[in-house]
Amino acid sequence: MQQWIDVHSHLNMLEEGVDAAIQNAKAAGVRRLITIGTEPGDFQTVLDIAHKYYPEVYCTLGVHPHDGKVYTPEIGKFIEDHVSDPVVVAIGEIGLDYYYDQSPREEQREAFRAQLEIAKRTKMPVQIHTRDADEDTVEILKEFKGDVTGIIHCFTGTEMLARESLDLGFNISISGVVTFKNADSLRAIVKMLPLDRIHVETDSPFLAPIPMRGKKNTPAFVVHTAKFVAELKGISEEQLAEQTKLNALKMFPKIQW
Repeated sequence: MQQWIDVHSHLNMLEEGVDAAIQNAKAAGVRRLITIGTEPGDFQTVLDIAHKYYPEVYCTLGVHPHDGKVYTPEIGKFIEDHVSDPVVVAIGEIGLDYYYDQSPREEQREAFRAQLEIAKRTKMPVQIHTRDADEDTVEILKEFKGDVTGIIHCFTGTEMLARESLDLGFNISISGVVTFKNADSLRAIVKMLPLDRIHVETDSPFLAPIPMRGKKNTPAFVVHTAKFVAELKGISEEQLAEQTKLNALKMFPKIQW
């Protein structure tokens, strides 16, 4: 059985519960998981989950663009104070979301830059959320070129965003969206991505891949996305599993395998 890393999931949001999700993931061949912090109210929860299930589960801490308006220097200090924890592998998810605009765009940009500054100071990778904000995302990341790296998670952007992100040293993570009927442009981008710059994820409980559409997503379902990506790339699932493992261990060096 291939062994996978789900680089982006929200274990604290899963209806099945954390224990069941991890057991089901292990049964499917998912050996490592990263659960994501999105706002101050869930930071301690994701830390507790990661500590309980370490070294199988790791976490990130960050303020999602939806919550950019709540970001403060004190929240930034909490993140910075915890990046030395062995279970914290990245700052995230951070970024820009102009589709929902749940926080004013300027406040999103301010929170994004502030957290990238933390990543620069602490030499931590980041996990980036970007939706309908390709140009601003690229412009801000250019300010940190050579100083910050990470992944563009759940990539659904343009070819421009993909190429610019790769040029800036970022990897690209693919979710179940790639299996959706209307995702032709994303499939074309996946075909051109270098194998050593790609990851797979669930973003569970969101975006369950075909053939699991209609169900709540869970880390075990990353195998369906991975199978689809392997076929797009014209390689075996074994090759993709090995390569995405290597990519993840290079990007998130705290992960113990």
